[in-house]
Amino acid sequence: MAIRRPISSASAGLGAAAVALTLLTGCTGPSSAPSAAPPPNVAEKSASAAAASPEQNAALQKIGFGSCLHQDDPRPIMEAVLARDFELFVFMGDNVYGDVESPDDLVELREAYARQAEADGFKALREQVPLLATWDDHDFGLNDAGATFPGRDGAEDLFNKFWDVPPDSVDAKRPGVYAAHTFGPPGRRVQVLLLDTRYFRSDLVKGELPEGLSGRYVPSNDPERTLLGDTQWKWLEDELRKPADLRLLVSSTQILAEGHGFEAWRTLPLERERLYSILHKTRANGVIVLSGDRHRAGIYKREAIIGYPLYEITSSSLNRPSSSPEEPGPHRLGPTYRPENFGAIHIDWTAGTVGLEIADIDGETVLREDLSIGRLRVSDGRD
Repeated sequence: MAIRRPISSASAGLGAAAVALTLLTGCTGPSSAPSAAPPPNVAEKSASAAAASPEQNAALQKIGFGSCLHQDDPRPIMEAVLARDFELFVFMGDNVYGDVESPDDLVELREAYARQAEADGFKALREQVPLLATWDDHDFGLNDAGATFPGRDGAEDLFNKFWDVPPDSVDAKRPGVYAAHTFGPPGRRVQVLLLDTRYFRSDLVKGELPEGLSGRYVPSNDPERTLLGDTQWKWLEDELRKPADLRLLVSSTQILAEGHGFEAWRTLPLERERLYSILHKTRANGVIVLSGDRHRAGIYKREAIIGYPLYEITSSSLNRPSSSPEEPGPHRLGPTYRPENFGAIHIDWTAGTVGLEIADIDGETVLREDLSIGRLRVSDGRD
């Protein structure tokens, strides 16, 4: 992967070898950077090769996204990703696979990050395209883990180092990896909201699923269970009140999907309803959900929950394709796509449209929906 925030030019000049050393040992290598620059153990990994971040007032038109990139597997899809000349690329979780045997040293997670930093395809992407990221379970440190995972603080430290989050920033100082970024002038402003669905999330409930659904988790209506935690919920509501014309709400796990019993917002329905309520209450226009996790891609739509149609586009996996059968598709537009894939957002500000695309390993379009940005606005009263 690369950076949750686009890294600054102040980081330039530190080598990949120092990055690997830092991630594997936690040690800080030598640096000739001035004292005002971020410490090398934060910047080393991606500093020497990172693309410059988009200009804050530049109107974005091409945004890529994806999830589930194993550090030890080939990644031929990166050639197609690079050919798109994206202005920004968002990694949505499982950006490495570093499940740990012990939360005390997180050695497997450290090694996974170190190998990803040197992996072909990823390195080229980092050099050419600004990157943002959130995490999911396998870069959090344990399959399906949440707030009870004792290694979560150490995992967050590794995440911040790998994605070059400045140690003196608000994002680095608070628990969790959620963050917000805004690009473009008024009238063409894109807000990217990166949710953290791991650090605060209550344990899920296992149980017997209805016939036809695969997985292991059943919905829980326990009001004490949370997905984002109170602090992140308040942050999200505040961010949604800020002006933007298009908002990409990035959740590592699916929000709208109902057709499986794996991790998803359906397992905590009160939290999902809280999200819908906040989206409606804040009158946040232009919201589109991006998600990953499932090792299959799909496009979803709900009409009657926030005052305008809510779309979700899931892209997974970049190099861990699924061989499992098709799943039920409530709210899904068309089939899922299970081979390797990545997602793309195409914005035509002049025409007032946004295209949601899933592309295959060769960059060919396999799923697409084109929307009017003007329709993504809250009407009077809940539909």
